Amino acid sequence: MTNQVFAKPPGTSIGPVLGVETSCDETGVAVFDSARGLLAHTLYSQIRMHADYGGVVPELASRDHVRKLLPLVRETLGQAGLGVDDLRGVAYTAGPGLVGALLVGATAARSLAWALDLPAIGVHHMEGHLLAPLLEPDPPQPPFVALLVSGGHSMLIKVDAIGRYELLGDTLDDAAGEAFDKTAKLMDLPYPGGPALAQLAEQGRPGKFRFARPMTDRPGLDFSFSGLKTQVLLAWQASDRSEQTKADVARAFEEAVVETLAIKCRRALAITGARSLVVAGGVGANRHLRKELADAGVKEGFRTYFPRPEFCTDNGAMIALAGALRLQAGQFETPAIAVRPRWDLASLPPVA
Repeated sequence: MTNQVFAKPPGTSIGPVLGVETSCDETGVAVFDSARGLLAHTLYSQIRMHADYGGVVPELASRDHVRKLLPLVRETLGQAGLGVDDLRGVAYTAGPGLVGALLVGATAARSLAWALDLPAIGVHHMEGHLLAPLLEPDPPQPPFVALLVSGGHSMLIKVDAIGRYELLGDTLDDAAGEAFDKTAKLMDLPYPGGPALAQLAEQGRPGKFRFARPMTDRPGLDFSFSGLKTQVLLAWQASDRSEQTKADVARAFEEAVVETLAIKCRRALAITGARSLVVAGGVGANRHLRKELADAGVKEGFRTYFPRPEFCTDNGAMIALAGALRLQAGQFETPAIAVRPRWDLASLPPVA
């Protein structure tokens, strides 16, 4: 269980908030000030370490967060021109994620908050992604629909206000990012597979392969990509397995995922009546997806918002922002250290 969220009278500006992200294989730290915006952020990726294993090793991830987190806190504060005494709050990812990795960030953040007598709050990782476009110069305003697509999640969320979320659609098996990674692995692409597959798809020839757009032939907003992955496997095994064919298969797979996501986004906008779409999470950095949804918005009269690519993947900036908004609204938690590897986004309290 996470700590209970309490409330005190909200303030106009809380001042600099330190954000800590350690949910998986990236250590992110940032400082966000509600009056001045993002002051500094740093990120350390464990990709090189996990590449030898073809995927994230939880124990190694946790140990590397221990090694990197405090040096990154010092570096980030230095970039912002701040000392620890200048902080006015601490935010950290409390879930979802790898429990060992989450505990590293939670323990460090809670200890720092206790030592400095600062309010602290555990942030929902996916709320961080959802709010990442607010870091941009022209942020979206609720109500809007959010497409959250990452290695572990493919979700459509109706956002009536910050903290007021309604789940419209979820993944039934493999998430979009997971399907990218698994498909890349079956074609022997290097780790991390998703970006490698997207890069290879740029060299593919259109129309050489065509795969199903899963669950688009029936009503509803849920996602399922495991069958698409099987289709790709069968097509790859039956092919000549040349480099050009590999690129052709990669392109057809990417087109199938992107079109599926776009169809579901249009449905969600039609159902809710919203005219703004937020796209966030690691797959939100995919160039084909960004172009498809941006072009669709121009043609069909809705506006699409994306965070810059560096804020699509896991990062401390989105956690600092989400935490600052909740701390500024007067929300905080007890000093107990607790994380939630699984956590329903709709269960979050609203932000006043």
